[in-house]
Amino acid sequence: QVRLVESGGGLVQAGGSLRLSCTAYGRNFSSNTMGWFRQPPGSGRVFVAAIRRRNVNAYYEDSVKDRFSVSRDAAKNTVYLQLNNLKPEDTAVYYCAATVATSIRAREDEYDYWGQGTQVVVSS
Repeated sequence: QVRLVESGGGLVQAGGSLRLSCTAYGRNFSSNTMGWFRQPPGSGRVFVAAIRRRNVNAYYEDSVKDRFSVSRDAAKNTVYLQLNNLKPEDTAVYYCAATVATSIRAREDEYDYWGQGTQVVVSS
């Protein structure tokens, strides 16, 4: 059984930073693309970032590309999302996702496995 387990969310003031982690269990995703999505209060889930195998390349949603950074540690089967210069509009539940694909994926329906989400709240 495949599980993705996120951690690292919390409450932070605007301008602060957080580092989210997502570890996969039950399957090795080192050769596959992994991504992050977020769901703001009262809204649907939207793409944030994705990274291919072995940090080959990453792709970001425009509003976060100068502030967030995605990376991965293949040995730990873990992907990270570094959130810098956080803004109140970054408040959301952040979800980790994994796909069997090896190219960049940015649509929710292109991902096969999902974590339970971790809450990020940014106060002004």
